[in-house]
Amino acid sequence: MTVRLCTEAELDRLRAMPKRVTNPGAHWSKKPRAAPVHEQRSFQAVGKHDEDTRFAIYQRQNLNDRIDFSCGIACHLPNGSLLTLARYNGPSHPHGDIAWRPHIHRTTEEAIAAGKKPESEARETDRYETLEGALACLIEDFRVSGVDAKRDDPELPL
Repeated sequence: MTVRLCTEAELDRLRAMPKRVTNPGAHWSKKPRAAPVHEQRSFQAVGKHDEDTRFAIYQRQNLNDRIDFSCGIACHLPNGSLLTLARYNGPSHPHGDIAWRPHIHRTTEEAIAAGKKPESEARETDRYETLEGALACLIEDFRVSGVDAKRDDPELPL
């Protein structure tokens, strides 16, 4: 499905909207047919003051490589498609000028208008080193309640 053009103001509104997870006990499930084998869990969330606005939040971990992980948030659009707002990736791969470091992809109006993957832009970060730490950052950045995650201790080695 084609993603409709969202303005930066609309994207900022979605990012800043307080969100509440509706299934805090989401279970991990193995995805053995996927290559590489990974496990994933998915949370559903709604706008805290606008329950018609729905979000999906996921965590995915490669079971054979602990630095290969992703945590993301997407908004359910009225046309039935999902618009990824952000992905918090581990350091398992380079991305452009980012060499083997954790990085955060964020959707931009510019990328959507150019027909690129909406969250194609990425920036290196030192805010997390683990999947749990990535979720903690996502919870903070996107004002999510109803699920907890512990921030990484920056003094711990990888």
